[in-house]
Amino acid sequence: MSQPAYEIDQMISAKSIAARIEDLCCEIREEFSGTDKLVVVGLLRGSFVFIADLVRELDLPVEVDFLEASSYGNSTESSREVRILKDIRGEIQNRDVLVVEDIVDTGHTLTHVKHLLESRLPRKMKTIALLDKPSRREADVRADWIGFEIPDEFVVGYGIDYAQRNRNLPFIGKVRFT
Repeated sequence: MSQPAYEIDQMISAKSIAARIEDLCCEIREEFSGTDKLVVVGLLRGSFVFIADLVRELDLPVEVDFLEASSYGNSTESSREVRILKDIRGEIQNRDVLVVEDIVDTGHTLTHVKHLLESRLPRKMKTIALLDKPSRREADVRADWIGFEIPDEFVVGYGIDYAQRNRNLPFIGKVRFT
């Protein structure tokens, strides 16, 4: 089955993203100052570009791990059923953890992941999301840090995809189906 035709309108520029990451990293460095190692857990696949830019800017001792959760598949709508496809490899008990999400939409994925990781008893755990769509929230969750709040639009770019396409765009773009 082929994907519907669509166009992409730039919503957030690469320059704006870079500037926001600098600001966020100042706050994160302050929150985790004194840590012996910050475990940065990225939610695959959409957050991989964001994680790369974050850890380069953080100037803290970091360990990077990944967890893959899925609630979308190839659809533009969340199924609300969160499946863990890949778990983290390292131990986080008594460690400082930063969970990195690309976008908080309904909130089901972040809620599920937070409960899973909190059950492993980290010393401190905080969350960051590049994008937040509060108008779509169904679960009572909010990331500790938000890059940008956006309206209820389907977006791609900067690691975020539509049916595995457009992750490589350097900006966040709004998908407009034609």
